[in-house]
Amino acid sequence: MSEREAMGFDVVIVGAGPAGLSAAIRLRQLAAKTEQDIRVCVLEKGSEVGSHILSGAILEPRALDELLPDWHERAAPLHTPVAEDRFMLLTENRSLKVPNALLPKQLHNAGNYIVSMGNVCRWLAEQAEALGVEIYPGFAATEVLFNADGAVYGVATGDMGIDQTGQPKANHAPGIELHARYTLFAEGCRGHLSKQLEAKFALRDGVDPQTYGIGFKELWEVTPENHKPGLVVHTAGWPMDTKTWGGSFMYHLENNQVYVGYVVGLDYQNPHLDPFNEFQRFKTHPDVRETFSGARRVAYGARALNEGGLQSIPNLAFPGGALIGCAAGFLNVAKIKGNHTAMKTGMLAAEAVAEALQPNASSNITLTAYPQRFQESWVYRELYAARNLRPATARWGMVLGGIYAGIDLKLFHGRLPWTLRHQHADHERLKPAADMPAIDYPKPDGVLTFDRNSSVFLTNTDHEENQPCHLTLADPSIPVRHNLALYDEPAQRYCPAGVYEIVQGESGDPQLQINAQNCIHCKTCDIKDPTQNITWVAPEGGGGPSYPNM
Repeated sequence: MSEREAMGFDVVIVGAGPAGLSAAIRLRQLAAKTEQDIRVCVLEKGSEVGSHILSGAILEPRALDELLPDWHERAAPLHTPVAEDRFMLLTENRSLKVPNALLPKQLHNAGNYIVSMGNVCRWLAEQAEALGVEIYPGFAATEVLFNADGAVYGVATGDMGIDQTGQPKANHAPGIELHARYTLFAEGCRGHLSKQLEAKFALRDGVDPQTYGIGFKELWEVTPENHKPGLVVHTAGWPMDTKTWGGSFMYHLENNQVYVGYVVGLDYQNPHLDPFNEFQRFKTHPDVRETFSGARRVAYGARALNEGGLQSIPNLAFPGGALIGCAAGFLNVAKIKGNHTAMKTGMLAAEAVAEALQPNASSNITLTAYPQRFQESWVYRELYAARNLRPATARWGMVLGGIYAGIDLKLFHGRLPWTLRHQHADHERLKPAADMPAIDYPKPDGVLTFDRNSSVFLTNTDHEENQPCHLTLADPSIPVRHNLALYDEPAQRYCPAGVYEIVQGESGDPQLQINAQNCIHCKTCDIKDPTQNITWVAPEGGGGPSYPNM
């Protein structure tokens, strides 16, 4: 194979999400202020900036106000301010609206905006490029580069044109090495390079396990009489049982459009649970389905999200680089928001990098100023106040844990003098299928509820089929020998895209079939597989979903 070419930068950023783009913009702003020439490159594995972005999303503009105070004049795509908050507790056929006065301030959205974060990231990319940032979509970083001292000095992109057996095809093009003095990893939740860095530099020593949710989202065009621009609805309760973390959102944005979604905690215990079908079932609630009468589903997507909070944030800096945004896990579960914290941590890391690049700076290759800045920031204070919500519900269930968290947040503003711990990783939580109740999910009607295949079609997912499978198994026998025997192979249900199927082999025995071309890069399999046998790695750049307005 051909040797890889190399390009040199001061800073390479992996991922063109809110954290990565905010870091890039802040670096170039500081370069102009200090009259430095800081060359910044952003790599994005999606076919374009925004194509892999999936978020609720209500954007709290605090970080944006700090980054680009004139965002109004720059025509940022924040078109729909929140006009009304509703929070409902659901039973199967009824609902109870919780008065807003009883809700903690974290669930109040006055001053926030209902947005497409994909479109916000497209706009942020325009701002970054105008400042001189080089952005390369369609290139997946697949390897971290280390120097002789063990410090990170950049990344390499994956080869293009490799067949399923690992051999070069006629269109083979070797990857490119991008060398940098500092590399910021903004891969989002469960980034595969970030995961490697956590292991190499022991970044998770002394912190709790990360815990996750799987979030589903659909975009609908509804009838004008059912559209209430600026309305924000959250629910808890049905269809989840009282032991399983879950909840929904409905956000009415502009142009008669509504986002509807559902999040299921990946620490669930029942292997029969199917998060995708729980989302579909949620939409049949009488107080939900009326919004979608006469409506048309436009888009679908799913993505894992970090829920561990402050206790689960790893050590952020290591020789030659740092983790920013959801790669580190800054989502505020109490607010159901993480974009503003992702943006701010990208900015904090950028400020630490700009200092380190000053001619008279210390020779320390580790960005110790970044975690210090984080601990002094409003992000830390936010996450500190919310730190006990998720472990409380994991420990005591949704009812008692929710009551505890409500008292903590509403009456004590998150200042109770103790911190609850996350006791288990999500993959450790499943119980044997024989010990748990089966769940009978209704068949989709194709009008309000849908199957996986028709849903994946709406993600515009595309992969070059003749390439190495990016869903790798450490031991190919485990899915049938262990997971099927003990848990009825839960990958059939936790995957939101139908990637994993148990089929009958030629011998008549069951075997696992991996439909990698369906993968929408949610990372759930990498998180929830009971033996951690599945590792998600980046496929060829440009593959995966192409979300239009999500």
